[in-house]
Amino acid sequence: MREIFVGAEGAGQRLDKYLQKYMAKAPKSFFYKMLRKKNITCNRKKCDGSERLAEGDGIQLFLSEETIEGFRREAAVKEQFPSAKLDILYEDEEALLINKPAGMLSQRAGEGEPSLVEYLLGYLIRSGQTSEEALRSFRPSVCNRLDRNTSGLVAAGKSQAALRELSALFRERKVRKYYLCLVKGRVEREGRLSGWLLKDGSANQVTVFGQYREGASEISTVYAPMACGRDATLLKVELITGKTHQIRAHLADMGHPVIGDRKYGDERENRRYREKYGLLFQLLHAWQMEFPALSGALSGLSKRTVQAPLPELFAKVLRGERLQSGRAEGSSSEKGIF
Repeated sequence: MREIFVGAEGAGQRLDKYLQKYMAKAPKSFFYKMLRKKNITCNRKKCDGSERLAEGDGIQLFLSEETIEGFRREAAVKEQFPSAKLDILYEDEEALLINKPAGMLSQRAGEGEPSLVEYLLGYLIRSGQTSEEALRSFRPSVCNRLDRNTSGLVAAGKSQAALRELSALFRERKVRKYYLCLVKGRVEREGRLSGWLLKDGSANQVTVFGQYREGASEISTVYAPMACGRDATLLKVELITGKTHQIRAHLADMGHPVIGDRKYGDERENRRYREKYGLLFQLLHAWQMEFPALSGALSGLSKRTVQAPLPELFAKVLRGERLQSGRAEGSSSEKGIF
């Protein structure tokens, strides 16, 4: 008999999901059969697999070592957890907030190039906060995604409870998210954009419509000018809804595309910024998150506001274009952008 004990990283998971990660090559039917026959128990009691685990729970496997290791050994794949210097803006025992650079994937799209998730796991392993053994039962991950070429704040959960609660916060739109972007042309008044967004998955592109179209999602975007130049405006944008490419497509639809955006932008303007500054990515930055009152695993983030400094190239462009702040009455945090 082998007994395994649930750590903090496994708390909150269903028993059947935990078992499937522990013996990844075993079919689901195997676990349900073993649970039914009491060859697998939790805290010495018969279970059906739907039970939620708590830290310290003991799972008893009345199986041969050969069976257990067979299912685990066959599944063993040497994973690589790459190293990268992460710009961590907030961290506690449960969660962290990272300033993702433009050019890095938030989550891996397929085999090959590592994403922020793999770099996060590498950081947690090297700092002794998790181990490859622990990752078999629970893998910390990010809770919100940014486009590859968008920089800024990404939230991640270190524990099952934090990951679940963070995901619920974003899903229920309880975290206020603000972006900064440089757009073509002068925008002198704040406003709110509404519309319908339809995604073409095959082209990884979206189209914005003024009226409902079948399959489209309703979107809403709030914006305010922070500074203006002769041919460009720095906008502060709040996402009311959060759909694929929403900010980029919505601003392009109103005639003010994001500078550097190769999909929805103005190629002539993009070429000018590329030649003048070496700009290869869109100037869109997930700048600020405001968290509501929280308890439990996310108590450390309760009523906290976190900002991600602008990438140096973004700041260089703002200086080079000599934008003048049009919000002298703005908060100290807004003035700090410049």
